[in-house]
Amino acid sequence: MELRQLRYFAKAAETLNFSHAANCLNIAQSSLSQQIKQLEDELGTQLFIRDNHSIRLTEAGEVMLPFALRTIHDAEACADQIRDLRKMLTGTLNIGVTHSFSPILTESVISFIKMYPKIKVNIVYKQMNELMELLSNHELDFVLAFKPIHPLPNVESHILFQNTLSAIVGKNHPLASKDKVSISELEEYVLALPSKGLQARNAFDNIVSDYDKFKIRIELNDVNTLLKLVRQTNLVTVLAEDSIYDACDVKAVPINVPDNQMSGCVHILKETYRKHSMQEFVRILTESIAVKRFQNNWI
Repeated sequence: MELRQLRYFAKAAETLNFSHAANCLNIAQSSLSQQIKQLEDELGTQLFIRDNHSIRLTEAGEVMLPFALRTIHDAEACADQIRDLRKMLTGTLNIGVTHSFSPILTESVISFIKMYPKIKVNIVYKQMNELMELLSNHELDFVLAFKPIHPLPNVESHILFQNTLSAIVGKNHPLASKDKVSISELEEYVLALPSKGLQARNAFDNIVSDYDKFKIRIELNDVNTLLKLVRQTNLVTVLAEDSIYDACDVKAVPINVPDNQMSGCVHILKETYRKHSMQEFVRILTESIAVKRFQNNWI
């Protein structure tokens, strides 16, 4: 049984189409079919049910798939460690980021790619739940996001900085002159809220008991658009304070409720190998202007 055969099998199981799988792997379909047939002969069982139009996994194929994926992941983890021994001259770093972290990331990305020009950096922006699924599937090396309200059993969350849930307003808004704002004061203004599922919205939902009292005009899932609306109107939005880092013409007014903290975290899988490139990127991030006053020495 060869690692190449397992990769071919896993890609065919993912696509359920030999032609598409071969294209993804940049090989001829005949080569893929031949290698999978050799794998089936070695195992003494059929892994796919084939017809003229489609393929599907047999019961043996369903049992085989998680073992194949685990073996492929372990082989890639081994290769990652070997590349690290070459002092990060090659490799890939896969980072998941929620949109709220976007303002504090640019400085660190620029520093990292200057220091390690041969390491490819893939950055994925999605909601927290989607990023955690990618992390669990080993498609990301780490995730930058606020600490979830409910801890995730297979994930370590290391605090990078502490933040405050705030009302975000334009510089000429009546709330801009305040140091804090109460929930009852927010009821007086028209709101543009982040969509359900975004971390700032989850934090706001956790402190609000009755939404009927609020004047919610807009809900959307893009932080940049929310900030544009706040700049150009009298709308109020609710975001983490650092969401407006380096932003002009807006102000964050902390919401005056107990335990109003959002912990910015680096999330990694438990008991998994930590790439040197990941540790180096996090080191650069902790020393960036945006977060250096909240340093943590967990790596």
